[in-house]
Amino acid sequence: MPMIDMPLAELRQYQGTNPKPADFDAYWDRALMELRSVEPMVELVASDFQTPQAECFDMYYNGVRGARIHAKYLRPRDLGQPHPAVLLFHGYSGNAGDWSDKLSYVSLGYSVLAMDCRGQGGLSEDTGGVKGTTLNGHIVRGLDDHPDQLLFRQIFLDTAQLARVAFELPETDVSRVYATGGSQGGALTLACAALEPRIRKLAAVFPFLCDYKRVWEMDLAKDAYQELRTFFRYHDPLHEREEEMFTKLGYIDLQFLAERIRGEVLMLVGLMDTVCPPSTQFAAYNKMTAKKQLVIYPDYGHEHLPAANDKVMQFLLNP
Repeated sequence: MPMIDMPLAELRQYQGTNPKPADFDAYWDRALMELRSVEPMVELVASDFQTPQAECFDMYYNGVRGARIHAKYLRPRDLGQPHPAVLLFHGYSGNAGDWSDKLSYVSLGYSVLAMDCRGQGGLSEDTGGVKGTTLNGHIVRGLDDHPDQLLFRQIFLDTAQLARVAFELPETDVSRVYATGGSQGGALTLACAALEPRIRKLAAVFPFLCDYKRVWEMDLAKDAYQELRTFFRYHDPLHEREEEMFTKLGYIDLQFLAERIRGEVLMLVGLMDTVCPPSTQFAAYNKMTAKKQLVIYPDYGHEHLPAANDKVMQFLLNP
């Protein structure tokens, strides 16, 4: 079998390369305390898109640092009883997508909440206000500022706030709130379940934002990770701050948040993935202590994985 990373036996044992900040747990405990002080102030605005089976709303809620976050919210009409909810997270630079591609879950009696990441392709606000570069990427945004200013810290907290909004909706069956997404969406799925452990099930497809130093050492700081190379070239050309930089990125490294997940996990990975290398994903998966299962596609990379959507849906549908 062709190989772009470690042999599978080594991947199953790999524990990551990126350094973990000594105060990692205190960092996220402080972040969650900040989130708890933010009243969501949820607003639902009926969308122009409606169907006989689904009520569709533009949802707005407050995130940290004064940002108003947008999500698409679809719920079954006239169900008459609390029902499950699925949180959907999109890929890097994208948005919540079309209304119509969420109707399969609604037809099964599930509500859907699909978040727009702040500062990317949707309607969520990006309130900015960081020192240092904002060029070419959200991973490095805030890297020259206090760690609390890292943009992905705020985005991770937005996912947890969305989950809390879902739990508070009267139509939600709070015992069946789920999360899923691919690439950045897979990363945000892990972040959401780590920061809101009431998420019962989560399905992450080739998650992004794991083990940054491993990406760098594999010479794969390109495509979605190009900003790591750009940061070094313009802001640390001699790599005098390399250890400091990767340690600070450790605060937003999903391999370390993965230990907080309590819901049941399904993860899908392609062993030929040169965008989010398999070892980086295994670094997160191997640290999970919750019930988990891994689906491996030996010949696939960062692309459509055959039957992946079916596997995710079946996983979320089964009790």
